[in-house]
Amino acid sequence: MKLSTRGRYGVRLMLDLALNAGKGPVLLREIARRQEISEKYLWQLINPLKAAGMIHSLRGAHGGYVLAKKPSDINLREILTVLEGNLCLVDCVANPSGCDRSSACITRDVWNEVSKGFLQTLEGMTLEKMVEGHVKKAESFSGYHI
Repeated sequence: MKLSTRGRYGVRLMLDLALNAGKGPVLLREIARRQEISEKYLWQLINPLKAAGMIHSLRGAHGGYVLAKKPSDINLREILTVLEGNLCLVDCVANPSGCDRSSACITRDVWNEVSKGFLQTLEGMTLEKMVEGHVKKAESFSGYHI
Protein backbone atom coordinates (compact mmCIF):
# COMPACT_ATOMS: atom_id res chain seq x y z
CA MET A 1 0.00 0.00 0.00
CA LYS A 2 1.19 3.46 -0.83
CA LEU A 3 -0.30 6.35 1.11
CA SER A 4 -1.57 9.25 -0.94
CA THR A 5 -0.68 12.87 -0.38
CA ARG A 6 -4.10 13.20 1.25
CA GLY A 7 -3.17 10.73 3.98
CA ARG A 8 0.36 12.03 4.52
CA TYR A 9 -0.72 15.68 4.67
CA GLY A 10 -3.66 14.78 6.90
CA VAL A 11 -1.31 13.20 9.43
CA ARG A 12 0.88 16.31 9.33
CA LEU A 13 -2.18 18.52 9.85
CA MET A 14 -3.29 16.46 12.84
CA LEU A 15 0.23 16.37 14.28
CA ASP A 16 0.46 20.15 13.99
CA LEU A 17 -2.80 20.48 15.92
CA ALA A 18 -1.48 18.02 18.53
CA LEU A 19 1.73 20.03 18.90
CA ASN A 20 -0.44 23.06 19.64
CA ALA A 21 -2.98 21.29 21.84
CA GLY A 22 -3.93 23.35 24.87
CA LYS A 23 -2.69 26.59 23.30
CA GLY A 24 -6.02 27.60 21.78
CA PRO A 25 -7.37 27.44 18.24
CA VAL A 26 -4.92 27.32 15.35
CA LEU A 27 -5.54 29.08 12.05
CA LEU A 28 -5.36 26.95 8.94
CA ARG A 29 -3.00 29.45 7.29
CA GLU A 30 -0.55 29.00 10.19
CA ILE A 31 -0.58 25.23 9.73
CA ALA A 32 -0.16 25.66 5.98
CA ARG A 33 2.85 27.91 6.52
CA ARG A 34 4.52 25.64 9.09
CA GLN A 35 3.87 22.49 7.09
CA GLU A 36 4.56 24.04 3.69
CA ILE A 37 1.24 22.71 2.41
CA SER A 38 -1.29 24.70 0.42
CA GLU A 39 -4.05 26.14 2.60
CA LYS A 40 -6.51 25.20 -0.14
CA TYR A 41 -5.35 21.57 0.05
CA LEU A 42 -5.60 21.52 3.86
CA TRP A 43 -9.12 22.89 3.62
CA GLN A 44 -10.11 19.70 1.74
CA LEU A 45 -8.85 17.60 4.67
CA ILE A 46 -10.60 19.55 7.42
CA ASN A 47 -14.20 18.58 6.62
CA PRO A 48 -13.77 14.79 6.70
CA LEU A 49 -11.73 15.06 9.91
CA LYS A 50 -14.43 17.29 11.45
CA ALA A 51 -17.17 14.89 10.34
CA ALA A 52 -15.25 12.03 11.98
CA GLY A 53 -15.15 13.94 15.28
CA MET A 54 -11.40 14.48 15.34
CA ILE A 55 -11.34 18.26 14.88
CA HIS A 56 -13.49 21.11 16.17
CA SER A 57 -13.69 24.46 14.47
CA LEU A 58 -14.20 27.66 16.41
CA ARG A 59 -15.56 30.77 14.76
CA GLY A 60 -14.84 34.38 15.45
CA ALA A 61 -11.86 36.64 15.93
CA HIS A 62 -10.09 34.04 18.04
CA GLY A 63 -11.28 31.07 16.00
CA GLY A 64 -9.46 28.29 14.29
CA TYR A 65 -9.11 24.54 14.72
CA VAL A 66 -8.43 22.32 17.71
CA LEU A 67 -8.34 18.60 18.27
CA ALA A 68 -11.70 17.24 19.41
CA LYS A 69 -9.97 14.59 21.55
CA LYS A 70 -6.77 14.30 23.50
CA PRO A 71 -3.72 13.44 21.34
CA SER A 72 -3.46 10.16 23.25
CA ASP A 73 -6.96 9.22 22.01
CA ILE A 74 -6.30 9.68 18.29
CA ASN A 75 -4.25 7.10 16.40
CA LEU A 76 -2.95 7.00 12.86
CA ARG A 77 -5.32 4.24 11.79
CA GLU A 78 -8.29 6.48 12.57
CA ILE A 79 -6.84 9.43 10.68
CA LEU A 80 -5.81 7.41 7.64
CA THR A 81 -9.07 5.50 7.47
CA VAL A 82 -10.98 8.79 7.33
CA LEU A 83 -8.74 10.21 4.62
CA GLU A 84 -7.75 7.11 2.64
CA GLY A 85 -10.65 4.71 3.19
CA ASN A 86 -9.98 0.99 3.54
CA LEU A 87 -6.36 0.36 4.53
CA CYS A 88 -6.17 -3.32 3.57
CA LEU A 89 -3.36 -4.19 1.19
CA VAL A 90 -5.58 -6.16 -1.17
CA ASP A 91 -9.35 -6.17 -1.68
CA CYS A 92 -9.84 -9.84 -0.84
CA VAL A 93 -8.64 -9.29 2.74
CA ALA A 94 -11.45 -6.85 3.47
CA ASN A 95 -13.99 -8.55 1.21
CA PRO A 96 -13.32 -12.30 0.85
CA SER A 97 -16.65 -12.83 -0.90
CA GLY A 98 -15.33 -10.75 -3.81
CA CYS A 99 -12.98 -13.56 -4.82
CA ASP A 100 -13.97 -17.16 -5.52
CA ARG A 101 -10.50 -18.35 -4.47
CA SER A 102 -10.25 -16.57 -1.13
CA SER A 103 -11.07 -19.57 1.09
CA ALA A 104 -8.33 -21.72 -0.48
CA CYS A 105 -5.78 -18.99 -1.27
CA ILE A 106 -2.59 -18.99 0.76
CA THR A 107 -1.55 -15.58 -0.59
CA ARG A 108 -4.72 -14.09 0.88
CA ASP A 109 -3.63 -15.48 4.25
CA VAL A 110 -0.24 -13.80 3.84
CA TRP A 111 -1.79 -10.44 2.88
CA ASN A 112 -4.19 -10.78 5.80
CA GLU A 113 -1.30 -11.24 8.28
CA VAL A 114 0.65 -8.34 6.77
CA SER A 115 -2.46 -6.14 6.91
CA LYS A 116 -3.03 -7.05 10.57
CA GLY A 117 0.52 -6.05 11.48
CA PHE A 118 0.26 -2.82 9.51
CA LEU A 119 -3.06 -1.89 11.14
CA GLN A 120 -1.81 -2.78 14.63
CA THR A 121 1.21 -0.53 14.13
CA LEU A 122 -1.03 2.35 13.03
CA GLU A 123 -3.39 1.76 15.98
CA GLY A 124 -0.47 1.87 18.40
CA MET A 125 0.86 5.14 17.04
CA THR A 126 -1.07 7.96 18.68
CA LEU A 127 -0.66 11.67 18.11
CA GLU A 128 0.72 11.85 21.64
CA LYS A 129 3.53 9.42 20.72
CA MET A 130 4.22 11.41 17.57
CA VAL A 131 4.46 14.64 19.59
CA GLU A 132 6.94 12.93 21.94
CA GLY A 133 8.98 11.76 18.94
CA HIS A 134 8.90 15.23 17.43
CA VAL A 135 10.18 16.79 20.65
CA LYS A 136 13.04 14.28 20.84
CA LYS A 137 14.03 14.87 17.21
CA ALA A 138 13.80 18.63 17.63
CA GLU A 139 16.15 18.44 20.61
CA SER A 140 18.72 16.44 18.68
CA PHE A 141 18.37 18.14 15.31
CA SER A 142 17.38 21.79 15.20
CA GLY A 143 16.64 21.69 11.45
CA TYR A 144 13.97 18.98 11.75
CA HIS A 145 10.49 19.69 10.32
CA ILE A 146 7.34 17.63 10.46
